[in-house]
Parts: sequence; structure tokens; C-alpha cells
Amino acid sequence: MKNTLLILSLILFQVSLAQTINLKEGDIIFCESYTEGLSEAINKVTQQQETKNYSHMGILEKTDETWYVLHAGFNNGSEKLSLKSFILSQTDSLKKPRALQVYRLKDEFRYSIPQAIKQATAMLGKPYNHSYILNDTSYYCSDFIYRSFNKAEIFELNPMTFKNPDTNVYHQSWVDYYNALNLPIPEGKLGCNPNGMAASEKLEYVGVLQPTLYVE
Repeated sequence: MKNTLLILSLILFQVSLAQTINLKEGDIIFCESYTEGLSEAINKVTQQQETKNYSHMGILEKTDETWYVLHAGFNNGSEKLSLKSFILSQTDSLKKPRALQVYRLKDEFRYSIPQAIKQATAMLGKPYNHSYILNDTSYYCSDFIYRSFNKAEIFELNPMTFKNPDTNVYHQSWVDYYNALNLPIPEGKLGCNPNGMAASEKLEYVGVLQPTLYVE
């Protein structure tokens, strides 16, 4: 009985924290990985901490009292969605919502946000970069955020790996993915990923985004 009450108290505490988040323009939303397909593969080869398992991200903008998310989506490329539409789009094959975590630039780096949003807006309408090989005509999600803040050098590029860290063998999902694209796996090429960017010392964790506050 005591254990049950403790668990309920922790759940209520976590919900309370989520409901009291005061979003700010420039906040970055990280979407937790699916447990299937390419999303799971992204997390498997990039996860740096057990508490971080992200495979997508976007940046918040507020216009006329409405929250928007600017991001590079797998299906539609670089786009601007209302926060409600973004939340509704982040579901797995069973329509189960993904958990959304909010991070924020530390105070000394927040000067970079207006320029970042301006740059992100300029990149809207470009297709998704399915190869994950950096170019100037298409973007993937973390690349989109990296470029948005590039003038202020907020984030860094690092050599990419597509190998399972437990076996040092390419994750099978990546083998299948690049075979379908008829491309070699770009092992060692410079790039970025949501887990690596969430680990940046220039960000601070804010909390869990409570979807029910934004989706009726």
C-alpha cells in the first residue's frame, strides 16, 4: 500500500511539473524515440545517456499569441506547424503520442534566438534530407536546428556513426535503409543528432510538455 501511494505521489508530482512549464520562444522540443523502425535505430546508435532517447527535435516560435514549431519533418520536410499540429503529428504506428521534452538555451546564449528563428524561417519549404549527408538543399531535423543557430556557433558537428555501440556492427535498420537509397552508409561523415544536441552544456532541461494543455 505504501509503495502504491509513493508511486501515485511521484506521478502526480511529475504531472504537476509538466503543467507548470512556462514556454519561451526559442525553446527546443525533443521527441522521445519510437521503439520501432528508424526512430529506434537513430536512438540506438546515438544515445549518450540512459535518460535521453530522442530521435526528433524542433524550435518554438510565438506569433500573435500562438505557439508554432519549426522543424524538418521526415514526411514533409522543413515546415512550420502550430504546436497543436506538431503534437498530434508525433505519434507511433499505434497512434500513441510520443513524450515531448523541453530544453532551453542558458541565459548567456539566448541572444542567439531571434537570428536562429529568422534563419529557420528562411529554410522552410526545403525537402527532408533522407541521406543524412550534409548539403545546402535539404535538411534533417537536427541539421535544421544546427543551421538555425550556426551563426552563433551554439551546436557542433561530429563524426556520425551508424554502428550498434554494443557490437560495433552496423545496426540492421541502417543497412536496410541505405541499401534502399542505393548509397553507402556515411560512417564518419560530419553530422549531428538529437541525443548529442540535448547533451549540450549550452542547454538546460525544462521539463515534460503536457500535450493536454495544447490539444483539446
